[in-house]
Amino acid sequence: MTEIVLNDATNLPVPAQSEPPVLSPDAEARILAALEQRHAPSTALNYRNDWTKFTEWCSIRGHVSMPAHPHTVADFLTEHAALRTETGDRAYATSSLTRWVASINYWHRACARPAPGHSQVVKDTLSGLRRTYAAAGERPTKRAAPLDLSEVTHIVTAMRDGGTTWQTRLRERRDSLLILLGFLGAFRRSELSALDLQDIECHPTDGLHLRVRRSKSDQFGEGMVKAAPVAVGHAMCPPCLYRRWLEVLLAHEADGRPGVIRVLRSPVPFTAHVCHTPVPTIPNPSAPVFRPIRVNGNIGETALSGPAIHAAIRRAARDGGLSPTKVSKLGGHSLRAGFVTQAFRNGAQAHEIMRQTGHSNPATLEIYAREHNPLTGNAVTGFDL
Repeated sequence: MTEIVLNDATNLPVPAQSEPPVLSPDAEARILAALEQRHAPSTALNYRNDWTKFTEWCSIRGHVSMPAHPHTVADFLTEHAALRTETGDRAYATSSLTRWVASINYWHRACARPAPGHSQVVKDTLSGLRRTYAAAGERPTKRAAPLDLSEVTHIVTAMRDGGTTWQTRLRERRDSLLILLGFLGAFRRSELSALDLQDIECHPTDGLHLRVRRSKSDQFGEGMVKAAPVAVGHAMCPPCLYRRWLEVLLAHEADGRPGVIRVLRSPVPFTAHVCHTPVPTIPNPSAPVFRPIRVNGNIGETALSGPAIHAAIRRAARDGGLSPTKVSKLGGHSLRAGFVTQAFRNGAQAHEIMRQTGHSNPATLEIYAREHNPLTGNAVTGFDL
């Protein structure tokens, strides 16, 4: 019979919490797999690794990890916050400490236990560590520097001018499209990596419709459609750049490396729009749009990874002549940050920007404004100096 206890607030009988059942390894594996699908793969991996780190630490210290006492979590945070590298820097940033608490909370909730990170002692410990780090100027938040439209145009132009061999022309066609779509579509690098050929529609009037099937802010796959319009000139026209890369992919599908070489060794000069010609049939629409290019010019079959996208952006910026200081601050997020920054400078409203970025909270956009575009909407511009 279920044990009955009284609710202190209403004095009504409520069932006491039952002990968890003993499940088979197969059942536990199924539940764990379902729980991990609640989050993006990278988040699920972080949560799993963070929990392993915490449980191993608890085992060494003689603490109980499940359910963990709030003081145990506070001890875990302060001990790791005090660790230093060989160069004397903090070993862990406050963002790592915060994620550890989120991971510990997640696994406690998954096991129907109170989340220790919700206690005041853990919240105050995190706040105190953030203030300590900030006061010492240690491990500040590093955000990728944005690329504005003039820089994107310069990089794409430089790549095209540098395409003197079929190998350099091959990389230019892929990376020009990657950088321009990443900028105009305000894409995260994970979204660029996940784009398949079937996700791109050549619209007769809009240019390109780009379907994002799933993203960081859309874990349940509701999806959204972004747009990349036809440009006045051909050189920076998204549909034109897509058609030039598609030509290469179709040659690769038909005849492999020899087919790609035939297309690129003596290419038709790109001096006018090519986006209005009929769209060819794509034999493998589920293939990724952006793929690795080997040293010998072979095109891979898998999607270009996030780190490879990061590297491609930096390489193109370096080859385009941007300063080493600027290149060192660039990353996979520079295109998305550049879109938001440029849009604010162009006078766009927050809801218009969110239509393309997929942000659900306007406050998030304010981070870009404060960091990279402090004059927009700032009263200081009204002074007659």
